[in-house]
Amino acid sequence: MDIDIENILPPSNQKWHAHAAKRFASPFMGTKFDRIDVDAMMLSHAAMISGFTINDFYTKPELGAMCVSNASEMYDLIPMTHWYFSLPWVAELGAEIQFQPLLPPVVREPCIKDIEMVDRIEVPDLKEMENGFTGQLMTRAQDSIQKHTPDKFVPMTYTSDLTGGGAQLCGIENFVVWSLTERDAVHKLISKYTETAVNGAELMANRYGMAMISTGSVLANNDIFSDKDVSELSVDYLRDFVDKSLRKGAGPQILYHLCGNHETDYKLFKERLIFTPFTIFHIGYKGREVFPSDILAEEFGDVATIMGSVDTKMMILPNPRRIYEQAKQQLIGGRDSKNGYILGTACELPPDALPANVYALVQAAKDHGTYGTW
Repeated sequence: MDIDIENILPPSNQKWHAHAAKRFASPFMGTKFDRIDVDAMMLSHAAMISGFTINDFYTKPELGAMCVSNASEMYDLIPMTHWYFSLPWVAELGAEIQFQPLLPPVVREPCIKDIEMVDRIEVPDLKEMENGFTGQLMTRAQDSIQKHTPDKFVPMTYTSDLTGGGAQLCGIENFVVWSLTERDAVHKLISKYTETAVNGAELMANRYGMAMISTGSVLANNDIFSDKDVSELSVDYLRDFVDKSLRKGAGPQILYHLCGNHETDYKLFKERLIFTPFTIFHIGYKGREVFPSDILAEEFGDVATIMGSVDTKMMILPNPRRIYEQAKQQLIGGRDSKNGYILGTACELPPDALPANVYALVQAAKDHGTYGTW
């Protein structure tokens, strides 16, 4: 669909972008420019505050991407535009995606209905990936960003969760049960999804050049799995995925987003994952509380730019002061981290987050994250 983006949203402010680009590059360049950057993990919230719907964000990637661009500038967040699809690459393996009017898309029903079907999964080749469901959505978004706001274009390959991607094929409940009773089948599901995701990374790198790798561990967390299970079902595959994706031309920037509760398993990731000089490492929660920035800095600050968080759940509550105070605490705990610090939310900014709460997040960074004032 050809959407006349330029007549819907205002043009980008080049002066703002030049300043924000220097700010974002600061941790990776070893400089201290302006202040700590804020990444609110913006998805369909951008469409909502621009007068569109969650459905618009996902079904019209060109529009969704431009809404993110506009919202990031409005809130004074990171200067590049990324459009995230919530279920990458599962359609290429047979899952049917169902778009919904008021919620993110879901898998209509598991495409793997019994153990025997696992062995019959076929990984699509690059041509199939390019013409596939996810590939078409992602390239539409990135082509639009490249055309309309080239200064904000940083190509990306996105695979949110290798373990969860495999689980979507058979259903989360079946996957968790099979992890206890049919371990080999679970490994095959994750392995096939990982191979597909590597092809997706190669597709994006071939089309756009070096592409940021955005990935992480979502389903594999301490609310569901033991440390041993997280290691076996997530960490090993993450390393394999990133290693092969880098060799296919993706990267060199990597974002690791560990969503959910990683109370004890966080200790597994540092020794096993691949880190580049442009890696961002982010953990959402430690138990029921946001993951403390001081622990994040102590454990990962020597190998990555760390990203601390405020509690995503609070972003829908009418209490900007509470956001500000938690952001202040997190900033003070992590702002001196060796390879730099970014402030964000523990997971995706909720679609119905209150704009005042986003402003509070940024205000905390201005008050307590400005270089030279602490």
